[in-house]
Amino acid sequence: MLFETIRLALRSVRRNALRSFLTLLGIVIGVAAVIAMITIGSGTTEKVKQDIGKLGSNLLMVRASRPMRGGLTNFTPRALGESDLEGLAEGLEGVKAVSAASQQTVRVVYGADNMAVQVTGADTDYFIAREWEVALGRVFTDSEVRGGANLCLLGETVRSELFGAGDPTGVAIRVGRMSCRVIGVLAAKGTSGFGQDQDNIVVMPHSTFQRRIAGNHDIDMIYVAAQDGVSTSEVMTNIEHILRDTRRIGPGQEDNFDVRDMTQIADAMTSTTTVMTGMLGALAGVSLLVGGIGIMNIMLVSVTERTREIGIRLAIGAHEKHILVQFLVEATVLSLLGGLIGIALGLLLAVLATTTLAIPFVPSLAVIALAVGFSAMIGMVFGFFPALRGARLDPIDALRHE
Repeated sequence: MLFETIRLALRSVRRNALRSFLTLLGIVIGVAAVIAMITIGSGTTEKVKQDIGKLGSNLLMVRASRPMRGGLTNFTPRALGESDLEGLAEGLEGVKAVSAASQQTVRVVYGADNMAVQVTGADTDYFIAREWEVALGRVFTDSEVRGGANLCLLGETVRSELFGAGDPTGVAIRVGRMSCRVIGVLAAKGTSGFGQDQDNIVVMPHSTFQRRIAGNHDIDMIYVAAQDGVSTSEVMTNIEHILRDTRRIGPGQEDNFDVRDMTQIADAMTSTTTVMTGMLGALAGVSLLVGGIGIMNIMLVSVTERTREIGIRLAIGAHEKHILVQFLVEATVLSLLGGLIGIALGLLLAVLATTTLAIPFVPSLAVIALAVGFSAMIGMVFGFFPALRGARLDPIDALRHE
């Protein structure tokens, strides 16, 4: 019975192909917009996660900061020092690396080529904290860090600009006013979530940087990488307690340092993109209601056109529920066809958009299934009133209808 009703519904759709297409166009556009928006939004969220993850997983960054007094930053920040680094290295538990780092933009020269590069002074734990592997060569050793060796590793951007695809290991370059021997090339990390090219970098021993580049013993930043399964919030609390002790900050006094939890930043950014995706999906879903109104309108027209047919069926013994089911199935089939076409169109648009924007293509089977179900529901809801109207026609009046 149901199969026969579906067959009749498809025949009715084919009989008025152009009208049926124009009717389901609203559903097609609505479903396509929802699928495309949610897929693009999911890809954007995944891109944010990947970019934040490039900085290192479970990473916390400690910087010196100015304490706020009366809403104004009137105080010169006290730089981080060796005592702060030692306090964190000895006092923290559940961490895999604690690393000091300082940075400064310096011009790097090799032969006739030169470029402005972010030069970073760091120790061996820096590569563990940042989860940064070496593509060529090696990293410097602890003894080379303590001895202030004139060694450095290049980021992929610096390597490609100065050496092309060649191997620069063993070559001497000029970093600022000092000569530095290249011992390795870092694996490419790409652009961070903050739009910074992470590969435009030269890394050298921190002691060398302090003596030859910065001219002081300050530490710009301390990286702390928590072990897998350890709460970064707990590590962050421990960092604050240790630094308040090493920096002799009394009760009631404000911190003169700042701790950033990259996990929390990533969660906040992904939460924002998720909310925006939901809002865009909801706005696109409004067009589904417009499509539903179009289906109701065309089904009312169909009931009017087929009044005499309805009268004949009722006169020869058809029950009201048979007429009701017939028109409900027609509306549902029409809406489902629009939904299926809309899903294909939406995925195609999402592929084009994600390719253009260079973000991951992350289709959701749950969203696709929801779109199919919602399309069927739209057909049933908006087709119910016309179907009910057709089912309640008086057979005699229907047979007299011209």
